[in-house]
Amino acid sequence: MLVDWPLDRLRDYLPDRDEPTDFDDFWADTLHQARDAGSAAEFTPYDAGLSTVDVFDVTFSGFAGQPVRGWFLLPRHSTGPLPCVVDYIGYGGGRGLPHEWLTWSAAGYAHLVMDTRGQGSNGYLVGDTPDPDPVGLPQTPGFMTRGLTHPRAYYYRRVFTDAVRAVDTARAHPRVDPDRVVVAGTSQGGGISIAVAGLVDGLAAVLPNVPFLCHYRRATEITDALPYQELVTYLKTHRGDVEQAFRTLSYFDGVNFASRATAPALFSVALMDAVCPPSTVFAAYNHYAVEQKEITVWPYNGHEGGAGFQFPRQVELLRQLFG
Repeated sequence: MLVDWPLDRLRDYLPDRDEPTDFDDFWADTLHQARDAGSAAEFTPYDAGLSTVDVFDVTFSGFAGQPVRGWFLLPRHSTGPLPCVVDYIGYGGGRGLPHEWLTWSAAGYAHLVMDTRGQGSNGYLVGDTPDPDPVGLPQTPGFMTRGLTHPRAYYYRRVFTDAVRAVDTARAHPRVDPDRVVVAGTSQGGGISIAVAGLVDGLAAVLPNVPFLCHYRRATEITDALPYQELVTYLKTHRGDVEQAFRTLSYFDGVNFASRATAPALFSVALMDAVCPPSTVFAAYNHYAVEQKEITVWPYNGHEGGAGFQFPRQVELLRQLFG
């Protein structure tokens, strides 16, 4: 069943943005500190048993210079600098194993898969990057409320910074064309890609599928599905912290990042998605500050969205952009 408004209303939904006055300074300072603390990335050849792809085990400097793991895949026997897709992972997942990420390299692209700190124990994609939590205050199980009391302590400050540094890492690799870097992801990965779109100039494209981490307050009011339900559970317990919590979240809302984006984008949304309700996705899409944007609507799907049907549309967009 539909979980939100009819499509006509969704297409016109442009809510006011709840944005702190120091949003840009907050992120400029955070990224400056991370880059100052960074060191050169390590790309170690990895035998994944594959005959058409070269695989590298990657470690790069993320938030506060902390090490972040990933995979870097290159089509074997390719020549010249390649366009690169930097991929972010859905909630709970880690970088997994190289053979689980063959689609983009099979299409001829370099592919950097970023591990998500602290995640990777969801039963299918293993993770290898710890999250040193600087606060350790009480939280709802999961990641949504970790450090929620202050934006500088919030978990997604570290994740979004890692994601920007992943783009820096891809651009610095000699086999990557730094002017043809794309960011992509589904669910949490889609939300991360929108954040990066608002923080990094010169991206070639942004590909957020059924994105999470957008329009938090509305999400908590219209769905009882996880992970947004983690916020509800936390605020049900910490009754006096509601406004402080949403102040923190305003620094991490995809709606605010979308308003700063500069790259073409292909979104997707599913009208029966209770995990990332359609109005939260359209809030980010409608605020996305680039004329060259499109959203694929999957009317009878839930959080799986278009799944494999979305990929040909993404490839077609990149062919149009790159020739």
